[in-house]
Amino acid sequence: MSNAIFPNSFKQKIVAGQQLFGCWSALANPISTEVLGLAGFDWLVLDGEHAPNDISTFIPQLMALKGSGSAPVVRPPQNEPIIIKRLLDIGFYNFLIPFVESKEEAELAVASTRYPPAGIRGVSISHRSNHYGTVADYFGQINQNITVLVQIESQLGVDNIDAIASTDGVDGIFVGPGDLSAALGYIGEPNHPEVQKVIQHIFARAKAHGKPSGILAPVEADARRYLEWGATFVAVGSDLGLFRGATQKLCDTFKKK
Repeated sequence: MSNAIFPNSFKQKIVAGQQLFGCWSALANPISTEVLGLAGFDWLVLDGEHAPNDISTFIPQLMALKGSGSAPVVRPPQNEPIIIKRLLDIGFYNFLIPFVESKEEAELAVASTRYPPAGIRGVSISHRSNHYGTVADYFGQINQNITVLVQIESQLGVDNIDAIASTDGVDGIFVGPGDLSAALGYIGEPNHPEVQKVIQHIFARAKAHGKPSGILAPVEADARRYLEWGATFVAVGSDLGLFRGATQKLCDTFKKK
């Protein structure tokens, strides 16, 4: 029997407020995900909301990250218990739940990742997460080894930030700058002063409730500013953005004389 999956070191580091640098994995390919893992990022978001991922593409990417120091974090397409259950069963232990707007929605996210009586996760005796039934005391330990990070992306989410951040089982607060800026009336302008003011407010309220905060910031100056404001887990780029930028630069080097 094996218990190598416990404890969840990524959760321990997040809760302790360690500074962790991540990257978005959006290409839905095990080779590109494996390359990201080799780079040494602390965590990688395997995106199921805006990237063309599903259960069948997630599994090979999880396999590609075995032995990597990069913790896989999955973003499901929505805060929905059955979707989350399936992602748990295939082997995800860290979740980034999109578009959470209330304490009730935060509680649902947490409950979806916990077996009864603490939650509503459906029980399967043998699946990939518990190494097909070979993990000693899986049911006794898994609930407290799941990471739940929730995204604040709307005005309602901002209005309810204190209730969301105080929810038991929520391990961290993550800002989605694209959707947040759109919700505030500044679509495509995450650096607008009004948006920046709200982002700083979210970080401050998360800290007031003892919860770490994070954000996606592919521009270095933005990432460093957010770190100064107190963010501790920051995604500093994406495989798609890096590939797009590098290929365009290479092409332009030879075609734009």
